[in-house]
Amino acid sequence: MNITDIKGTVTLHNGVEMPYFGLGVYQSREGKEVTDAVQWALEAGYRHIDTAAFYQNEEGVGKAVRQSAVDRDEVFVVTKVWNQDQGYQRTLKAFDTSLMKLGLDYLDMYLVHWPVRGLYRDTWRALEELYLSGRVRAIGVSNFLQHHLEDLMAVCQVRPMVNQMEFHPRLVQQSLIDYCHTHQVRYEAWSPMMQGRVFGLDALQGLAARYGKDAGQVVLRWNLQKGVVTIPKSARKERIISNSQVFDFALTDEEMAYIDSLDAHERLGPDPDTFDF
Repeated sequence: MNITDIKGTVTLHNGVEMPYFGLGVYQSREGKEVTDAVQWALEAGYRHIDTAAFYQNEEGVGKAVRQSAVDRDEVFVVTKVWNQDQGYQRTLKAFDTSLMKLGLDYLDMYLVHWPVRGLYRDTWRALEELYLSGRVRAIGVSNFLQHHLEDLMAVCQVRPMVNQMEFHPRLVQQSLIDYCHTHQVRYEAWSPMMQGRVFGLDALQGLAARYGKDAGQVVLRWNLQKGVVTIPKSARKERIISNSQVFDFALTDEEMAYIDSLDAHERLGPDPDTFDF
């Protein structure tokens, strides 16, 4: 990944340019809270906004994107199909509902939120249809482990372009990153700052002090230098701005390896193999 600034991009395997830094809006409340957060992010230079049907804030996200002074074609908007809406026909309907709530003419990326057993293959067929019809520019998955990806790619017509996973210093999953890289599936992080817990990791304080940054900024820089797209969530203007201030320093190879070594296979979210929702 060639890291330049907040508007920098990576090229997905279908040629679409995807900004490698964005705003996640999980748990941002529908209405003013999420609309303000998206507007502040766009004003700060963010060009990637990640939501989901499950977040129940697509309307606020769409409102902020439509009202922004930033041209629509400069903003990479992502949403996801929820588990209860999976399956071929239900997914097509869910896409229409999300697009209507967002108030947009097209999506930049649509993701399968979780690998629902017995359904995600049919869900993926629907995403392929949406992609091939031009209604969405890129398609991908979220929370898919290697065996899920292997199963999907054995039958798919279009390979996933992205796999969005829980990723932070306590959960690296390097073998999955390597597998995705080999198959040109871009790895993306959700919960990159461990829902704020990185600020309490003593192991990061020395690095933060060395660069005049906070632990969150160090971790976000580590994400990018590992080639991982990152979408830190915040609804606070000052944090949205500070999260983006990661382009004026670079970690050394030794510092990158040190953060890698903090991996403890510690999940904050559900396990993709055992989730039951």
